[in-house]
Amino acid sequence: MDLSTTYMGMNLPHPLVPGASPMMHDLDMVRRFEDAGAAAIVLHSLFEEQITREQIATFLHAQAHGESFAEALSYFPSPDQFRFGPEEYLEHIGRVKAAVKIPVIASLNGTTNGGWVEYARVMEHAGADAIELNLYTLAMDLETSGQDVENSELELLMEVKRGLRIPVSVKLSPFYTSFAHAASRMAAAGADGLVLFNRFYQPDVDPETVQVSRMLHLSDSTELPLRLRWLAFLSGRVRSSLAVTGGVHTAVDVVKAVMAGAHVVQMVSALLQHGPSHVAQVKSGLEAWLLEHEYESLAQMRGSMDLLSCPDPHAYERANYMLMLQSWRDR
Repeated sequence: MDLSTTYMGMNLPHPLVPGASPMMHDLDMVRRFEDAGAAAIVLHSLFEEQITREQIATFLHAQAHGESFAEALSYFPSPDQFRFGPEEYLEHIGRVKAAVKIPVIASLNGTTNGGWVEYARVMEHAGADAIELNLYTLAMDLETSGQDVENSELELLMEVKRGLRIPVSVKLSPFYTSFAHAASRMAAAGADGLVLFNRFYQPDVDPETVQVSRMLHLSDSTELPLRLRWLAFLSGRVRSSLAVTGGVHTAVDVVKAVMAGAHVVQMVSALLQHGPSHVAQVKSGLEAWLLEHEYESLAQMRGSMDLLSCPDPHAYERANYMLMLQSWRDR
């Protein structure tokens, strides 16, 4: 059974890719993912705040601004909140590349243009085969418009791409006024891949302690339909490769994503729950499903249920909303 796919110009034996997570801190764990058959891996993110903190620290030490040093750094997370600092992250890329033969995708997480984007080029020099630009933007300023956010992110993408020889994907949020338009602008600006979607970890309120608390809920397959809709909208209409992340737990989830147009699927929550061996289990299930349904290859199935190919494209559109409400009432 031919499960091969192409993602951002990289030829992969199948579409199953462990996504960015703390599991990628551990070199032995990375080796276990390769042994389990992962097609590629996405390393955990290096954050803009980490890089900026280190740059400010270097500058202030050089300028001997002793009194202002601690206050300036207080605006950024402390180093012990992260497993790796910027330099350790780059060293980790090199160690991972030396340890495995599969493609290694570095992850760069930020929102503003600045000197930190130079790390994309340093990541390439460290051995990364590609970069996933994670755009986690929270527009908290009442004066910032949606257009401002999009324009800023496009500028950031173009700055990251400048001078790079390796491909860059953009990990997007679903929270755009017109997601399809925003995604198409990213593709036109040079995004080699679009990753749908970033999972935002929302804070909660503890009424007993009167504190804002951090909440982490792993995904399940119920999160997949949102991704399927927008995959289906973009498939065949943008030049970028398409990846789905969030809600992929089973072989059938992979089938759905590929039918909607995905070139690869990224798994995180399922692997946190079941470990690296789950990659092999899902791959085996995918092969069995294709064989049972008489597909000769993954490529034969890809995009068969996207907006351009679906027998009922209105199912992805506003008409489906009205029909769903009507059918519930008719019960």
